[in-house]
Amino acid sequence: MAVTTTQVNNKLIVFRKEISREYIRQNLFSPYVGTELTSIIRVIQDLKKGGEQINIPLVARLKGQAVSTGTMVGNEEAVDNYGFRAFIDWARNSVKVNNAEEHKSSIDIFSEVRPLLEDWGKELQRDEIIDAFNAIPSEAAPANLGSVNGQRVNGILMDAASSAQRNAWLTANADHVLFGGSQGNLVGGNFASSLANVSAAMTLSAAALTKMKRLAKKASPRIRPFKLKNGREYFVLFAGANAFRDLQNDSTIINANTQARAREGDGFDKNPLFQDGDLLYNGIIIREIPEMDTRLPAIYQTAGASGIQVAPVWLAGQSAMAWCWGRMPTPTFLKEDDYQFFRGAGVKMAYGLAKIAKKDASGNLKDWGVFTGFFASQPDS
Repeated sequence: MAVTTTQVNNKLIVFRKEISREYIRQNLFSPYVGTELTSIIRVIQDLKKGGEQINIPLVARLKGQAVSTGTMVGNEEAVDNYGFRAFIDWARNSVKVNNAEEHKSSIDIFSEVRPLLEDWGKELQRDEIIDAFNAIPSEAAPANLGSVNGQRVNGILMDAASSAQRNAWLTANADHVLFGGSQGNLVGGNFASSLANVSAAMTLSAAALTKMKRLAKKASPRIRPFKLKNGREYFVLFAGANAFRDLQNDSTIINANTQARAREGDGFDKNPLFQDGDLLYNGIIIREIPEMDTRLPAIYQTAGASGIQVAPVWLAGQSAMAWCWGRMPTPTFLKEDDYQFFRGAGVKMAYGLAKIAKKDASGNLKDWGVFTGFFASQPDS
């Protein structure tokens, strides 16, 4: 008895119309972005009216001695001020399809272009915020400003910086950095040697976190806390997934969440031992930014003792970074359509991201609103 089989060309193929796009994580810096002076990442929109660069005025606190009965004339204190320059550049992307390919396709590719471009723009901005935190501040325009791909990240990209430039940054920011949780790990004026003192055991911990906050309060220029409430000062720490993992596993952090968190009501829903989200310890909001690890500058990947991977974390206060906009994301469309045979859609925007810095008495740029810690950051095995 012969059994009929279906020839391969006659087999039913069902193509789903619903499309699944690759996951793009939201910009986890977003809650700390705003136009207010109190924002960690300050949005500045003055360049919407035109221009390629903007001057951001910075004024240091007064430090002079008080005059009692002596003559005030001739004892006035000069205001320590500086103008920090930030530059913007363009970012564009687009997708083009023709009628022939659209006609062949079982899915409506063109309908996905707009959300894909939105995701692309969000991912680009998030990644460049990370690059800007990693960069060394500079008075000069970015190296690739106005080139084919442009450069919206201000300063000198960490991997592009010379040893001399990294050492100069360390010299200027000696009171704004902590290597491996111990001030003794800092080798004056030698960035590479300081990183090499970070051993595998020197991971981000509650003790290191507390020390960073304590040092940030003493740093000059002072780092203004992100938030003041009832006399308490709150900072925000941005950490990559590896550093966040190590802090989450720190016994002090575990005990704090076990013993001090609310147990009644929705306490379970808010306890980070059971739920994803920020950690809170000693007035510091610890926010995990997983992409900080994926965008880690190459020089950090073998910089620690015995060639281990080291990664920065950033304890941030107000006005740590400027996000200067010249053109907000704007949709664009293809005009050269070859008699309506092609369709194209794109997006264009112009902005610059700059870690704000102020010149010190020696002429070196010091970070204005961020304290940087360097810790062992071993990938999961």
